[in-house]
Amino acid sequence: MTRKDKWGNPVSHGSADAVARLERATELLACYQTDPVAELDAALAEHPDLVLGHAMRGAIMATTTDKAFEGEAAKSLLAAESLARHANDRELGHIAALRAWHQGDYEQALEQWGRVAIANPRDLPAIQFAHLGDFFLGYSSMLRDRIARVLPHWDASVPGRGYVLSMHAFGLEESGDYAQAEETARTAIALNGKDGWGVHAVAHVMEMQGRAREGAAFLQDSAEVWAPGCLFSFHNFWHQALFHMDQNDFKSALRLFDERISAGNFGQALELVDGSALLWRLSVLGQDVGYRWKDQADKWETRIEDGIYAFNDMHAMMAFVGADRREARAALIASVERVAAGNHGTNVMMTREVGLPAVKGIDAFGRGDYRAALDLMLPVRGKASRFGGSHAQRDVFSWTLTEAAIRAGDRALAETLAAERLALKPDSPLNRDWRARARDLAAPKAA
Repeated sequence: MTRKDKWGNPVSHGSADAVARLERATELLACYQTDPVAELDAALAEHPDLVLGHAMRGAIMATTTDKAFEGEAAKSLLAAESLARHANDRELGHIAALRAWHQGDYEQALEQWGRVAIANPRDLPAIQFAHLGDFFLGYSSMLRDRIARVLPHWDASVPGRGYVLSMHAFGLEESGDYAQAEETARTAIALNGKDGWGVHAVAHVMEMQGRAREGAAFLQDSAEVWAPGCLFSFHNFWHQALFHMDQNDFKSALRLFDERISAGNFGQALELVDGSALLWRLSVLGQDVGYRWKDQADKWETRIEDGIYAFNDMHAMMAFVGADRREARAALIASVERVAAGNHGTNVMMTREVGLPAVKGIDAFGRGDYRAALDLMLPVRGKASRFGGSHAQRDVFSWTLTEAAIRAGDRALAETLAAERLALKPDSPLNRDWRARARDLAAPKAA
């Protein structure tokens, strides 16, 4: 017997209870509230033949970009594939996407989820997994356009419309349409104040526009609504820390690290990325972050050989530099070189084109070889989107390069990089300090 969920999507399972549990898990995931996996596990305990439950569970695990969850993703994939003969076309599409991701073909996974969403434009999991994949691969325009495809099917009468608006808002922001992005995100938040992705989109807009004081206040004032139960509250607080750093308020940034960002004890790679990214930015500016690097480095060391996502590798190197783990640095470079020499998988391309020079550049910066860091990282900064993340996250390239140019004594380059930053955020005290430091360098000698 085939049923339809409340969005009109076909579900091959005949149990009304199973469909209701899928709906609850879908909304928890869309709102990034705890705990969609627990909801799916409960559903599968009662209905082990719920094929879409297995496929969704596997996709959640897979899109953590953390090999620590690979075993669980594989288990869910095998369970879903064992039930494929009973699955409908929608469910088969989900299984195909999960299989492609598991095999390292992230691009094909996005194509599969995208096709499912075209055929079923109210399939919220397919839309969301494709959206996450677009983020991890740095597909800025697809973060916007893939959601725009389905928006006509999500009018005010459709439950969960706000979640789709939040995704569209983030895509609009990453595509540079800041006014429309903020308007759309605030509409989504008005529908559900616990929508962490909508809050996230507003934070990104304010980050890109240099509205640091306003951004810090926005996140602080709204946290009591969105933060409890939010699966990625650490990331929104990371944004708040960036706002504080942009105002040269490093103490507040470190306090957020201790109280909000590291409070989850960094159980997965996504948390470790934010922790390393924040500590690196502070350390590059000469701020003493003390003992905090040790925990980061300890957890990244267990992931040296993962070779699953180049973006992670760059942040692992930051921790190894910060904690002065020389053996770990050498081991990571060797591991990343092996990935780059491969011939299969999306991450091979990401590593070869951006990940490897980024990892080596961070290592060179840590050795005090700032000229080498510049030579390695400058050529790939313009194509850094190829290894994923957001504009705000990839700003670590400009951040590191600006400081490297100053430390290398390259006044012309340092002034150039500082000018770039000030063009985007002319009122930033941090960027003004960089310009002043660049101008204090000795003038280049005439040829």
